[in-house]
Amino acid sequence: MKKFLNEAVDFVDEMLEGIYLAHPQLTSVNDDKRCMVVARRKSGKVGIATGGGSGHLPLFLGYVGEGMLDGAAVGGVFQSPSAEQMTEVTKAIDQGAGVLYIYGNYSGDLINFGMAAEMSELDGIAVKQVVGNDDVASSVVGEEHKRRGVAGIFFVFKAAGAAAAEGLSLDEVTRVADKARARTRTMGVALSSCVVPEIGHATFSIGEDEMEIGMGIHGEPGISRRTLAKADKVVDEMMGRVFAEQTLGRGDEVAVLINGLGGTAKEELYILFRRVSQLLTERGAAAKHVWIGEYATSMEMAGASISILHLDEELDRLIAAPANTPFFSHSKA
Repeated sequence: MKKFLNEAVDFVDEMLEGIYLAHPQLTSVNDDKRCMVVARRKSGKVGIATGGGSGHLPLFLGYVGEGMLDGAAVGGVFQSPSAEQMTEVTKAIDQGAGVLYIYGNYSGDLINFGMAAEMSELDGIAVKQVVGNDDVASSVVGEEHKRRGVAGIFFVFKAAGAAAAEGLSLDEVTRVADKARARTRTMGVALSSCVVPEIGHATFSIGEDEMEIGMGIHGEPGISRRTLAKADKVVDEMMGRVFAEQTLGRGDEVAVLINGLGGTAKEELYILFRRVSQLLTERGAAAKHVWIGEYATSMEMAGASISILHLDEELDRLIAAPANTPFFSHSKA
């Protein structure tokens, strides 16, 4: 293991200390560094909370801020936060209009967020939940409820955060979040493993000349492992699976997220987008909103994912809305 750290056991908490020192607009709840909320909150606005394991920055913590999320709880690397931590975040961000949870489809998160919702409702806080499941590689059509939530959850955060900022009700913010979820598809590919600091070695092995199509962001098995192919061929396969589930045609517009998993040069991500853009053009569709970079990582894993959100008029407006968080800033054109 070759990392900048002091003691492996302190990796998450020292990372959090650094974030709080760098971004004073964020604060912890009850001195628990793993419960992060915005320092200034708006009375009467729906609160939005997320959470999950550390090791995915900017995912979760990085999207707490103006126009997106109001709070997040994190656990250890690739470990869910506790129900008690999510409950404390919920209490801190509730401004009288209720709270929406948006999180990925993982067993620990499902259990702990469900318990937090029950505990919060006992305290008189209305809670709704939307579970991200954009990973087309993790289950077949007809069993989408089994799919993992990966980088496409960024679009759900963005749309829901903008809806809440507009002053929509909890039911309406939930509807928007669920629509963004339902219209987003993601496909990923991994080129290397990653190292969890407290384990100290790679979580799985993959050959120097191999790639794994459809691997999850914690190293979950994909759908096939084979010799690394040229970039265009890789994108063609990934987008073929996305296109199979999105009826994109002439005049349709999409938002595109080309996401690096932590160890991929941005130059390579632009090569991937080049081919995505060509494939969209062939169908008569257009990429109206594009983000390229690291948005949901897996420590230092080399690889990338492609997320496509099929826009409608409402989602187009919300995705274009301004947002300002420590790891993401967007100004309305």
